[in-house]
Amino acid sequence: MEHLTVGIADMVVSNKPGGCLVTYSLGSCIGVAIYDSAAKVGGLLHFMLPESSIDREKAALNPYMFADTGVPAFFRAAYALGLKKSRVRVAVAGGATILDDSGRFNIGKRNYTSLRNLFWKNNVLIDAEDVGGSDSRTLYMDLTTGCIRIRYGNRTEKLLLNGSPG
Repeated sequence: MEHLTVGIADMVVSNKPGGCLVTYSLGSCIGVAIYDSAAKVGGLLHFMLPESSIDREKAALNPYMFADTGVPAFFRAAYALGLKKSRVRVAVAGGATILDDSGRFNIGKRNYTSLRNLFWKNNVLIDAEDVGGSDSRTLYMDLTTGCIRIRYGNRTEKLLLNGSPG
C-alpha cells in the first residue's frame, strides 16, 4: 500500500482508494483525520498552533499551520471532493506536552481546546481521540476502509477508528 506523507502544517484530502495517509511527529501538534465512507473521501490535517492571530502573515501563506484557519480550509477541501458533514467520522491525535515540563506554554492543551471549540461551534463530533500525555505519535489512515491507526514510536500501535459508521 502506497503511503502519502502529510507534513507538519499541511493536509491532504483524497477520494482515491488504495493508499494510506500518514503524518509523523504529533507531539504538541494535532492530527485530525476525517472520513466519509459513502463518498470514500478521507483526509489528514497536521496543525501546529491554535490561533493565527499570532502571525497573520504566516497564516496567509500556510493556513494549515493553525487550527483556526487550517481546520476550515481542510473541511472545505474535503467537501469539494464529496464529503458530507452529516456522514463524517473524525479522529484526533496529538496535543502532548513535549519539551514543556513546567507547563508554561501548554501548546498541546491549547491546540486541543481550540480544535474542540471550532468543532463545537460547527456541530462536528469527534468519534475517537488519543490526546495529551507526553508521547509523540504517528497517525495512519487507510483511504479504502477509513481505518485509522496510531503508533507511539516503535513501541505500540492501536486502532483509533475502524472507519465504519456507528
